[in-house]
Amino acid sequence: MSQDLYQQAINTARALSIEAIEAANSGHPGLPLGAAPTLFELYFNHLQHNPLNPEWLNRDRFIMSAGHGSALLYSVLHLLGYQISSTDLKQFRQLGSNTPGHPEYGCTPGVEMTTGPLGQGLATAVGMAMAEMHLAARYNRPDFPVIDHYTYVLAGDGDLMEGISYEASSLAGHFGLGKLIVLYDDNKITIDGSTDITFTEDITTRYQSCGWQVLTVDNGEDTTAISLALEAARSNTDQPSLIVVRTIIGNFSPLAGDAKSHGAPLGSAAVESTLLQLGFPTERAAFTVSAEVKEFMQERQNLLAQAEEKWQRLYQTWKSTFPDLAAEFEKNLAGNLPADLSLDTISSLSENQPTRVHSGRVLNFLNRKLSNLIGGSADLASSNNAVLEGEGSFSNATPEGKNIHFGVREHAMGAIVNGLILYGGLRSFAATFMIFSDYMKPSIRLSALMNIPALYILTHDSIGVGEDGPTHQPIEQLAALRATPNLNVFRPADGYEVAAGYQLWLTSQKPTALILSRQKLAYVGGNFRGALKGAYILKDSDHFQLILMASGSEVSLIIEAAEILEKENIKVRVVSMPCQNLFAEQDQSYQDLILPPTCNRRLAVEAASSFGWHKYIGLNGTIIGLDCFGVSSKGSELFKHFGFTAEAIASKAKQLLNNKN
Repeated sequence: MSQDLYQQAINTARALSIEAIEAANSGHPGLPLGAAPTLFELYFNHLQHNPLNPEWLNRDRFIMSAGHGSALLYSVLHLLGYQISSTDLKQFRQLGSNTPGHPEYGCTPGVEMTTGPLGQGLATAVGMAMAEMHLAARYNRPDFPVIDHYTYVLAGDGDLMEGISYEASSLAGHFGLGKLIVLYDDNKITIDGSTDITFTEDITTRYQSCGWQVLTVDNGEDTTAISLALEAARSNTDQPSLIVVRTIIGNFSPLAGDAKSHGAPLGSAAVESTLLQLGFPTERAAFTVSAEVKEFMQERQNLLAQAEEKWQRLYQTWKSTFPDLAAEFEKNLAGNLPADLSLDTISSLSENQPTRVHSGRVLNFLNRKLSNLIGGSADLASSNNAVLEGEGSFSNATPEGKNIHFGVREHAMGAIVNGLILYGGLRSFAATFMIFSDYMKPSIRLSALMNIPALYILTHDSIGVGEDGPTHQPIEQLAALRATPNLNVFRPADGYEVAAGYQLWLTSQKPTALILSRQKLAYVGGNFRGALKGAYILKDSDHFQLILMASGSEVSLIIEAAEILEKENIKVRVVSMPCQNLFAEQDQSYQDLILPPTCNRRLAVEAASSFGWHKYIGLNGTIIGLDCFGVSSKGSELFKHFGFTAEAIASKAKQLLNNKN
């Protein structure tokens, strides 16, 4: 390999990156100029991938956790022959392009996940490395390593400052994820200036204390040293590796080493100066790749394709040798569900139980049907009823285990579950108390943004938690989750509605949050199929004067309230609405069938923030909600204290009917 030509290819990646940023008049040139040798060395000489087939199952996964460096990633992918054209580079950050400002899953070939919120990429990569370890243990056989690859990350100072990175790195070290390698672009600069003003900890000692191997490259331009570090990292499969690469932000530009190069275009004069420093002639047109570099990259692309061809031969032999194993694996990769998966036939659904108990039973019913179910809880598995019975725990000694003990690490848990799902072939869940969904909300948002079917089991959903007090009683969390686009938020009232929530998760590409009670709930006669439309009529009367609607634990209360009202000859329709967004997706005729426009006396009841119910009650309706924080007492006493009783609801309903407005 010609070293001069290799360096020219690296500098071409730099040139394309700053030209894309300049054309957009927006972007982050500092990282591409400083980290180009690191990323190029990885992709060219170490990464197992095939630009002609970005979805190759046994590819190495690469995550650009420092997502602001997207221009560099796009440039390297372009040079290697991914379906990213020079026109795409010219359309960087423009409406409708496949080169958005930060990498987006499903938008750009070769991009494994959506990044930008710092720390998310590193944490999600931990999930991908766990998926590789788990599936290798389940499906590899002697002489048939069909799952055998690494997960790489490029992270910056900001990634390591975010708390999620510590949570995830701690767990990665504990699990001994030896095929996880993080390249740390250590340029010691953030937007506000030198990292010395906020970030002076010893990263090496921190990661070593977490059980990582730490390697250092003193000069980020030294691709030989970077290569040796990568080889050393790959040779240690007992520990994850952090490679600290000392770089200069904005290198070769007039703003080299300056925070001003982080997040703004260099300007035409500075771009011209930088290109001269990189050895490009003044007459070179923007976005030009020399014929020599094109040929050089084509040769590498051919070799990468050959590596996949070799693996495909191994895979086909494995498939013919272990046909049942292969059939199961391919079914899971395709996302196919068993034909006999009838969740509404589970015998215990009509019992009076906390919905968290129903959830645990449905989850274990599914586990007996689905070989690819994996997940766990943030140190609350028994409280969340989120234990897969009869299955072992995931660890480096037992990677085939399906129960993941995340520890008290909610934020990392959410990201890791995203990684397990993004890897492919797995269905995964995360469980915690609903109040602690606040800690993993950014990861939940990313699963919704990427449209991946994560399952969030959120128990202890209201003031029914009781004596633990307002710190543990969710109020505004339900409204915040419902406000998240692409997230199914499902608050069931009984076992049949719980089963419907699981059915929704299994058949939807969206993530699902199941909102479950700690306290026992009465069986209300939930309708499995009605619940799958988001809302349905649970109890009805001819010529009803009033509609009572609720979700979860309050559904049984509005049924009791309706019985009180009917004794006074007040005709009531009772509507269970476990999933508002799902109801909103139904056609208008169905919505009008459930909530007829002719009935404007409507009362919604929910032991949470009233925010969001107004669109269903209309101008003449009202809400019994909880627009203050809770207090510490028995759950039953709190419901009475805050007016969540059948008698209080019936009284409010009569006031509503007597209101002449």
